[in-house]
Amino acid sequence: MATDEVRTVLLAAPRSFCAGVERAIAVVEDLLRDRGGPIYVRRQIVHNTHVVADLEARGAVFVDELDTVPDGATVVFSAHGVAPQVRADAADRRLDVVDATCPLVAKVHSEARRFAARGDTVVLIGHPGHDETEGTLGEAPDRITLVQTAQDVAALAPPDPTRISYIAQTTLAEDETSEIIAALRARFPDARGPGADDICYATTNRQRALAAIAADADVVLVVGSPNSSNSQRLAELARRLGTPAHLVEDADAIDPQWLRGVGVVGLTAGASAPPHLVDGVVAALRALGPIEVREHEYTSETVRFAPPVVSSDRPTEPRGYRSGRP
Repeated sequence: MATDEVRTVLLAAPRSFCAGVERAIAVVEDLLRDRGGPIYVRRQIVHNTHVVADLEARGAVFVDELDTVPDGATVVFSAHGVAPQVRADAADRRLDVVDATCPLVAKVHSEARRFAARGDTVVLIGHPGHDETEGTLGEAPDRITLVQTAQDVAALAPPDPTRISYIAQTTLAEDETSEIIAALRARFPDARGPGADDICYATTNRQRALAAIAADADVVLVVGSPNSSNSQRLAELARRLGTPAHLVEDADAIDPQWLRGVGVVGLTAGASAPPHLVDGVVAALRALGPIEVREHEYTSETVRFAPPVVSSDRPTEPRGYRSGRP
């Protein structure tokens, strides 16, 4: 690409914050405004380094476990959810809990409890070590088995092959999850899943929006943190579609070598990445030479989640939502 040529930037839409992320961040911001710091948060409220640093600067204290939270203090559960044992520990410590669990994650927890209660072996499709999977596994640790690939399905040895249910981490790639479900059903024809897909609307929308532009791009940039599952899945999706892709925290992470000879850049952001970081990437690309920005909208999102009930007596359950899923 000549230096005087105009580079095209294809912006996938929707991108950046989803309703669950907006709700979780707002919970911490509102508590800091109304009560002042410190407000303790178990794990990262959402998986984004910039969001966490901003809230820390305002008085939020992020902890790995509750044993470092003073008795009676206010603690927020992150959007990824927690295991029942964590709720019990918080109650024993008389912590003032505000639950920012995404309602769509809470739905998966409910399914896990329901399927386990009817005596099924519950297969959880997800990534080991992720905060969301750890919370879901804790709902019925003796009955839930985690699988990550179709190959893992071949190794399953349930006590009753006719009593299999499956659930999924909400931030997985749509196509890969479908492959694992197909393998489950092929091996266990009686396997039953939830009434509605577990992969959240925002994850699906962002993946489909990226898929619509990836073939036209020479390279794809995905704004998001390395521990963001949905951001990682976006980069992986672009690569599976044949386009080189890079996950970047922000504009400073861009290697100019990635753009050598590139005429079209695809750009999106994971559901936990602030929109201003995308603006920063666009500005960085403009600083490297003239660009034309084109936005490609797959769908418009209208989902809003009600805020959690704040109670000092017991852990709270997330309330319902209205969906604008296409």
